[in-house]
Amino acid sequence: MHTTPRHGPPLGVAIGLVLLGIGSVQLGAGFAKLLFDDIAPNGVVWLRLATSSLVLMLWARPRLRGRSREDWLVAARYGACLGAMNWGIYQSFSRIPIGVAVTIEFIGPLVLAAIGFRRPRDLGWVVLAGLGVLLLGFERGHLDPLGIMYAVLAGAAWSGYILSSAATGRRWEGIDGLGVASMVAVVLLTPLLLTVDTADLADQRVLLLGAAVGLLSSVVPYSAELAALRTLPAATFGVLMSLEPAAAALAGLVVVGESLAPVQWVAIGCVVVASVGATRATRAEVHPDVTPT
Repeated sequence: MHTTPRHGPPLGVAIGLVLLGIGSVQLGAGFAKLLFDDIAPNGVVWLRLATSSLVLMLWARPRLRGRSREDWLVAARYGACLGAMNWGIYQSFSRIPIGVAVTIEFIGPLVLAAIGFRRPRDLGWVVLAGLGVLLLGFERGHLDPLGIMYAVLAGAAWSGYILSSAATGRRWEGIDGLGVASMVAVVLLTPLLLTVDTADLADQRVLLLGAAVGLLSSVVPYSAELAALRTLPAATFGVLMSLEPAAAALAGLVVVGESLAPVQWVAIGCVVVASVGATRATRAEVHPDVTPT
């Protein structure tokens, strides 16, 4: 039987591209947190989304004329989830360590994957993830409850983002829907600039670093993962993405100097293992747009 070649990079290169994307996202998170000393989190998240949406729109050049009302509603829902996800996680970063925040956020897509479980024993992965989250606060009882709530909000929005990406992909070609959704997110979050000092927002250093955060957190990882998905099976991609919480903790340690207690590293390991197990259990298709942009 004849099969059409996928014209993707070699397997080893594809895996490297996914790891590059993961590292880039979390490096961007570290630099974003460093920016909090110069500008409020609301300003940083707006700069990130504005940069990424501009690049994506120039890259995609989506066809906007002749679109149906449903096309725009789907893209608007996608953009609302994208905006809520980014806003929630940046608010969380400003209150708790990056590794802790991303680990809690990761529970959102993990629970979404668990919905597809057909065997009761697979629910053990959810229990393991829950144990990991409980362990996060074991030695640091002073974790800001509001920071935890924002991370939970980001995780819920991430789940909505994944579900919306599938609907958007059916109505918009390529990355057109993602570009439009990014613009929607920017528009929705623009009123938050009223809480930001305009002098900070006009600072050239802040603008350059904010643009760098947008490139590192969205454009670089999305480009790398898009190329990798031409070769990688969806299940393999999902397993690799499960490394996100550990990568976030490392970025927090290296870039921001956020040290975690040993039990908290164990907690992150529990969530990573649970995510790998959940991915292998569901064998569900992973949409190319599952990474936060």
